Amino acid sequence: QVQLVEAGGGSVQAGGSLRLSCAASGRTFGPYAMGWFRQAPGKVREFVAAISGSYGATSYADSVKGRFTISRDNAKNTMYLQMNSLKPEDTAVYYCAARDGLTRYDSAALYDYWGQGTQVTVSS
Repeated sequence: QVQLVEAGGGSVQAGGSLRLSCAASGRTFGPYAMGWFRQAPGKVREFVAAISGSYGATSYADSVKGRFTISRDNAKNTMYLQMNSLKPEDTAVYYCAARDGLTRYDSAALYDYWGQGTQVTVSS
């Protein structure tokens, strides 16, 4: 089993920045592909970014490309999401996820482990 705990959410004005972290515990952190998803009230959970478990290749949703950066530090068992130029439409609960495999995907159904989520609120 893998336990995931997010941190770093909060409230910020449009144009501001936040850095989310996701600390993993349990089994070895290194080989897992991981991702960030978000869910706004009344909407389905959507893909934000993902990072592979091998060479750290990344992918992003079009809506965040150029503004958000996903990274991981295997030595610290931690994944990050640096969010810049935040917009009100980025407001959501952000979840980190991990899967038993090296390949990253943008489908939530392919992830095996989830954190509890952290709220991000962007005001205009």
